[in-house]
Amino acid sequence: MNEESSERFARLESHMAHLEHQVEQLNEVVVEQAKTIDRLVKQVQLQARAMETAELERAKANSQKPPHY
Repeated sequence: MNEESSERFARLESHMAHLEHQVEQLNEVVVEQAKTIDRLVKQVQLQARAMETAELERAKANSQKPPHY
């Protein structure tokens, strides 16, 4: 290999290593965001259930039974 090819190969290896590092970092971010999204979805589901329960209880408390004749 001549010197020019050797330098070009070294630059390519350096760029590839940099890209591999960036892909690893992006993967870590994606994994953490997926965990955060899962946690938030669970929280929203719990809040929705709590609101449904509270609404049903409020509706039951406000409904009056008809008088008996």
